[in-house]
Amino acid sequence: MADTHNAATAEQTAATTGTPPASSPVAAPAAEDVPASTGSSDEDEPGLLPPQHWVQLAAEGGRDDSDADSAVGSDVASSTESVTSSILHYRTILGRTYHSDVGNAQYWGSNDEVQNDALDIQHHVLTLSAGGKLYHAPLPDNMQDVLDIGTGTGIWAIDFADSHPDTQVVGTDISPIQPTWVPPNLKFEIEDCTQEWTFPPNKFDFIQLRWLIGSVKDWTALFREAYKCCKPGGYVESNEGNPVIETDDGDLDPTSAMGQWSSFFVEGERRMGQSFSIVTQGVQRKAMEEAGFVDVHEEEHKIPIGSWPKDKRLKEVGQFSQLLLERDADGIINYLAGVIQGWSKEEISVYIAYFRRQMRSQTHHAYYRQKIVWGRKPTA
Repeated sequence: MADTHNAATAEQTAATTGTPPASSPVAAPAAEDVPASTGSSDEDEPGLLPPQHWVQLAAEGGRDDSDADSAVGSDVASSTESVTSSILHYRTILGRTYHSDVGNAQYWGSNDEVQNDALDIQHHVLTLSAGGKLYHAPLPDNMQDVLDIGTGTGIWAIDFADSHPDTQVVGTDISPIQPTWVPPNLKFEIEDCTQEWTFPPNKFDFIQLRWLIGSVKDWTALFREAYKCCKPGGYVESNEGNPVIETDDGDLDPTSAMGQWSSFFVEGERRMGQSFSIVTQGVQRKAMEEAGFVDVHEEEHKIPIGSWPKDKRLKEVGQFSQLLLERDADGIINYLAGVIQGWSKEEISVYIAYFRRQMRSQTHHAYYRQKIVWGRKPTA
């Protein structure tokens, strides 16, 4: 366990910058060496620093033990299933639960209460950033059937069903973590969207897919399933985030805790063969068009982290996105750091302590990118 009695100078350095003090084995680069905007390419990324770096940094400068609570997840695959004891038997890895071994073989997200709370906050962030809208596609008023893929806690499906009481809504996920008290026009099903869908062709007026990064090997195949199940003239919408923390000021040291965040996803993509960089690579639009959708449109939003924006709405968005990371930054990287990289629970906790400290300092005008892409299935 790292010594928690802080050396005042080292702690002050970490608290304001999140970077190692001068005695650390990893020196901060000169200001002119820091890229103007942190990206996911090899040229921008210094690579993932070893966990010993953060443990040694904590030993030298100390850390706040209130941040030392974390954990991880593991691997699995299946399609539509009833809610049986095998589905409800979650796996526990480093103190966090993940769906049982009957689902996606390498889904990296936890399904416990802490993560579920974070998912609900994330929904609020996305809705706020979109000006209160639940969708961007030009949907008609007389929709009969709507499908929400990767429904998570079901919060989007619940909101949509409440606002469209005459529309039947189905939400699917690999984990049955949704509530049972829901609008009468909503139901949830267990389904792995990376396998062949079990819905009939030409069924849905609108299909939403949200936050599936890192869980899909073939995005074109996924959108072909959506195309098959979408009605002619219906719409599909994909809403995905880029897990790279950026600034426009060129002041985010890539060896700092926040600068290292994206490296977990870069390494996860390389090891798992499932892309976390679909936003920057334009995968959503390309795969949607390859599947046959037309009139494809897209919007990209910068989601601030923290209360630094001057705009009132963006400030609120930033406050909630910071709250999301305050609540469960460790859960977000648990699988990627623990299972993929072999970090221990303690090593993850030490890194997250420095990540939160740097984020709270509000030194950087930090943000991440969110891209929404929607398209229409031709009528003929």
